[in-house]
Amino acid sequence: MTTVRSLVLSATGLNLGYRGVPVVRNASFQMSSGDVLAVVGHNGAGKSTLIKTLLGMLEPLAGQMAWPMGRPQKIAYLGQRTEFDTRFSIRVRDLAEMGAWPRLGFTGRIGKHERSHIAQALERTGTASIADMPLHTLSAGQLQRALFARTIVQDASVILLDEPFTGVDQTTEADLLTLIEDWSAEGRATILVLHDLSAVLQHCTAALLIGRGASLFGDPTETLTPQNLVEY
Repeated sequence: MTTVRSLVLSATGLNLGYRGVPVVRNASFQMSSGDVLAVVGHNGAGKSTLIKTLLGMLEPLAGQMAWPMGRPQKIAYLGQRTEFDTRFSIRVRDLAEMGAWPRLGFTGRIGKHERSHIAQALERTGTASIADMPLHTLSAGQLQRALFARTIVQDASVILLDEPFTGVDQTTEADLLTLIEDWSAEGRATILVLHDLSAVLQHCTAALLIGRGASLFGDPTETLTPQNLVEY
């Protein structure tokens, strides 16, 4: 059966930045359901600025960003691991449960359906066996798997991942890339900031290369050429 793909996001001529000063200029790209878009660029190129704009934390300085199906009520976001404080006295299971908060609120009760969803997320990320371990005892790979479990529980149609494989081992990266492919098959649109070009070429449907204030969007093999990587 052929999956029907719908346009999720269309961006045209975006200027992105702070206090009227653009970091990224004239960025144009689009995403449909099931797409996996890699955002590639050197440090300071504006990748995180783009993520903040997509989350609604920043307004574009110029250009248009349209959500043809309506802006998703739920956008799952997994930031860089350095943004996450593991000193909180919570378990892996508690972290996964946080993904349900947008539906339940802080005082909401986790019912049978939600508990089943959380259990499935733990299984899919390989964290069911460590579900009762506190976060501060986890390895980098285990923590990232736990954060992916929380992302699954959020059950969003659009998922933003900011450098999700930094500091994790190859086995963990491969398992998490498989999860992203599963999300694609489910029709979820995923945008991820990546430095690993081999992962982009093997697992992403499109790439947005940004740098030196400019951008280039297209098929990964055509966009991430050696010449383009030097110029941007």
